[in-house]
Amino acid sequence: MAARDMRAAVVLFLVLTVVTGLMYPLAMTGIGQVLFPRQANGSLIRVHGRVVGSALIGQYFRGPGLFWSRPSATSPTPYDAEASSASNLGPDNALLRKHVAARVAALRKADPKERGPIPIDLVTSSGSGLDPDISVAAARYQVARVARATKIPKARLDALIKRYTTPRSLGFLGEPVVNVVKLNLALWGMDGGHFRR
Repeated sequence: MAARDMRAAVVLFLVLTVVTGLMYPLAMTGIGQVLFPRQANGSLIRVHGRVVGSALIGQYFRGPGLFWSRPSATSPTPYDAEASSASNLGPDNALLRKHVAARVAALRKADPKERGPIPIDLVTSSGSGLDPDISVAAARYQVARVARATKIPKARLDALIKRYTTPRSLGFLGEPVVNVVKLNLALWGMDGGHFRR
């Protein structure tokens, strides 16, 4: 290869490195910070100036006066953003059936009076293991238990679920979902801040 060709290759390499490795990322970061600052910074949820979570990552809730999130498959701790993964267990897998049975038993134990069908998203994890949302049916399934534990009327809990329900994208993509982290924070405010995880 001629010296002139080598020089051209090195210059092209340096120019592309600066453009794609420095200028483009800085431009995208700047645009994100200006146009979408909340999303660009992780959709953080703050209470009295303190970060308590993200609207994009679920949290583990198991108190009787709280809405429970979708199960998480991350290990060693649930909703670990550094270990995002699905269980990779197929529908015929014995371990998956065991996990689902245990989750069904936990829901039945937490609310023995609720004998209706359990929404599937309360007993199976999502593809990421971090899903902060549950279906509207899964939220409504838990209303009676939360109402008994908090003494908040069911009608107020139904209104709270409606308030934190995100509709279908563009009006037709996906299903309406409820963000459990936001829902429980609002519930905490209604309950005077007395609930326990």
